[in-house]
Amino acid sequence: MPLLARTVQAPLHIDVRRGAVADLGRILADGRISAGGDVAVVVGPGQGQLIADLIRPSLGSAEVFTAAGGTLDAAMELAAKLRSGHYDAVVGIGGGTTVDTAKYAATRWAIPMVSVATSLGNDGIASPVASLVNDGIKGSYGVQIPIAVLIDLDFVENGPERTNRGGIGDVISNISALADWELARQVRNEPVDGLAASLARMGAEAVLNHPGDMTDDGFVTVLAEALISSGLAMAVCGSSRPTSGGCHEIMHATDSLYPNTASHGELAGLGALFCTFLRGDDRRFAQMSDCLARHQLPRTPADVGLDAEQFVRIVEFAPRTRPDRYTILEHLEMKPDEIARRLAEYDDAVAAR
Repeated sequence: MPLLARTVQAPLHIDVRRGAVADLGRILADGRISAGGDVAVVVGPGQGQLIADLIRPSLGSAEVFTAAGGTLDAAMELAAKLRSGHYDAVVGIGGGTTVDTAKYAATRWAIPMVSVATSLGNDGIASPVASLVNDGIKGSYGVQIPIAVLIDLDFVENGPERTNRGGIGDVISNISALADWELARQVRNEPVDGLAASLARMGAEAVLNHPGDMTDDGFVTVLAEALISSGLAMAVCGSSRPTSGGCHEIMHATDSLYPNTASHGELAGLGALFCTFLRGDDRRFAQMSDCLARHQLPRTPADVGLDAEQFVRIVEFAPRTRPDRYTILEHLEMKPDEIARRLAEYDDAVAAR
């Protein structure tokens, strides 16, 4: 009988610990990514430049570029700069915006990319997707998965606390996304990739049930690894399906209609909790609500400064952000009056927790 298998893209190196950044030069050399340090280092605002200065002695002739804004234009501008040089690899250092910009630019010229994350705001750390703004609208663009992923807990600890906590919302939203995927299988016979689903679910369950918080290295490590697993889940199935459902439709709709309302992770967690309520899954609703509350993450539209009328508009608009995706929002096909009624019930249910 022939042995059937599949090839899955995955990083060659994953390192989550304090002091991980100090080993970047060795990882590049030992992994035959760049023996001579001919790399382009992409940094953003915040700690990126600090880390670049720290690792410069071990990277030889590395050249540092600054990327800001998180737009497609910025990524294309960076790609043009990369084309004019000869680089063994691109090292993206910073938060999700900087890493996504570096991923996109590196992919344009098939240059291996190393992700050095200084915050844990979302699962883009190791994903084959770059979220970039184009003409005022944030879109998702397919990219090559990073060849290595480093998360130094020393720099995460000094990063923006609210951003890091947002990653918790993004991870536990996998629970809702997977429920939407199962719904699509039942209603539309959409195939579900079991390996991708397992990777997405394991990280979410670990974060959901961990008693620690962002002051606990054990919890932060679990969160970082869960975000990486989410990225790998996307790589396994070739789409964001295992980590993105109605929760992310709500997040994208909020970004489109009311920009800068809250972070990616904060909105994903809020969207996931609302979608879980719509499914009538009381056990999961209680788990997720308690987790979000424990980590001081938003649970209601009011928590992010949205009134009921605005959130109704968001939920009504949300399915248009992913026309090919079937979630609880498409399944229910709620009109504005129905959304308003369910939202009032939802607010009551959250208040009762």
